[in-house]
Amino acid sequence: MPTTPATAANSSSNGTGEAILLELVDEDGRTIGTAEKLSAHQAPGQLHRAFSVFLFDEQGRLLLQQRALGKYHSPGVWSNTCCGHPYPGEAPFAAAARRTFEELGVSPSLLAEAGTVRYNHPDPDSGLVEQEFNHLFVGMVQAPLRPDPSEVGETAYVTAEGLAVRHAQGPFSAWFMTVLDAARPAIRELTGPSAGW
Repeated sequence: MPTTPATAANSSSNGTGEAILLELVDEDGRTIGTAEKLSAHQAPGQLHRAFSVFLFDEQGRLLLQQRALGKYHSPGVWSNTCCGHPYPGEAPFAAAARRTFEELGVSPSLLAEAGTVRYNHPDPDSGLVEQEFNHLFVGMVQAPLRPDPSEVGETAYVTAEGLAVRHAQGPFSAWFMTVLDAARPAIRELTGPSAGW
C-alpha cells in the first residue's frame, strides 16, 4: 500500500510505540481534534470519524468477516467486509483501502463512496460505545482472500437472503444493520436489482 504522511506518522513500524489516535468530529463531520482510540470508545463515547466497507463478488454476494476473538472491541461477532478509523489527516477512502488490504489481504476493485451515516451504538458486552461519523464505501473483491488471523476469525460470502438467515442466528456487530441500511442505495447500484439488496 502507498505511504502517505498520515500513514507514515501512524505506522506501527515507526518505533515510537505511541497510542493510536482518531479524528474527533462535530455533527457535520468537521475535524475538531483527536483522541486516543480506546478513550474515544469509552462511555459515553466521543464522536469520531470512521469508515465501513462492503465488498461483493461477481455473483452479488456480500463478503462478511467475523472479527477475531482477540480484538478488544466486539470480538467474535460478524460484521461487514471491513471497518475502522482513518488516522488523523488520512482520507477516509485511503483508510478504507488500506485497512481492507491489512485485514483481508486483498485490494478492493471499483471502490466508491456510498455516503455517510452518524450513529451512537453502545456494545452491551464490552461497555464500549460506537459514537461515529461513518464514511461508507462499496466495491468488488476479485482476488483470493488472505485474512490476517489477528484481525479476522472467518469470512463468508452471503446473498441477501442468506444474510437474513445468518443475521437471525447472530451475533453481529452493534453497528452492522445501521451501516448496511445506509449503504443500500449504493449497494443496489453496484450489484443490480437481481441481487436483492
